[in-house]
Amino acid sequence: MAPGAHTVAVIGTGKIGELMLSGLLRAGWPAGRLLATTRRQTRAEELATRYGIRVVDNLSAVAEADVLAISVKPQDAGALLDEIGPKVPADKLVISLCAGLPTSFFGRRLPEGTPVVRVMTNTPALVDQAMTAISAGPYATGAHLSLAEEMFTPLGSTIRVPESQQDAVTALSGSGPAYFYLLVEAMIDAGILLGLPRQVAHDLIVQTAIGSAVMLRDSGEHPVKLREAVTSPAGTTISAIRELEKHGVRAALLAALEAARDRAREIAAQSD
Repeated sequence: MAPGAHTVAVIGTGKIGELMLSGLLRAGWPAGRLLATTRRQTRAEELATRYGIRVVDNLSAVAEADVLAISVKPQDAGALLDEIGPKVPADKLVISLCAGLPTSFFGRRLPEGTPVVRVMTNTPALVDQAMTAISAGPYATGAHLSLAEEMFTPLGSTIRVPESQQDAVTALSGSGPAYFYLLVEAMIDAGILLGLPRQVAHDLIVQTAIGSAVMLRDSGEHPVKLREAVTSPAGTTISAIRELEKHGVRAALLAALEAARDRAREIAAQSD
């Protein structure tokens, strides 16, 4: 599919919606084929000025677009679908970026047979390094999934998963950048404690994080093997790892991810 073969409307253009718009533009999607909706006039003017796209109301977006990318907050999705649901033709592709909401939530509020694709991406989309998981609803075909992949590939990597795995995806990669930022923040503070200037500690840790991530991606090695390559007998690294294990860092991460997964499930239950 050539960029711009479809008109895409981002409905509820917050942070994630804006990331999607900017990624499509970088991929060569014509601005004339992109629409956005937002509640606030100041936000509409900001988007139009920054990206050269048209900002319209929700019903105009439904009428004009081939693909509706819904990126409102989960708690706002019901009211939105009450507004636009009856106006959505059953052959129009709906892409949900609403964390925690299953495709069945949309299916109950859209005409029978409407194809819905559930997407979970993350904020590294801003630098074209997102991880985006894509799942098909009951009426979404392979062609619909391919179109969704075409739209999100410019933002980074994509993967298809069964929808039953999306809450785990939300916990692992949707929220994942926050865990890494927290870890980097703590390591910078540790560097300062050890006597390094803040900027030096920042530069050391950020580049170490980048290098480690690239090695994980490109080497094909299991992370245990890469860790062992750094861990000499009776050396500094094993002393540090002993402290991390003593303080339950691994267990804390497992518990944190389970909590995020459970919260995603709660959001879906509350929305119904």
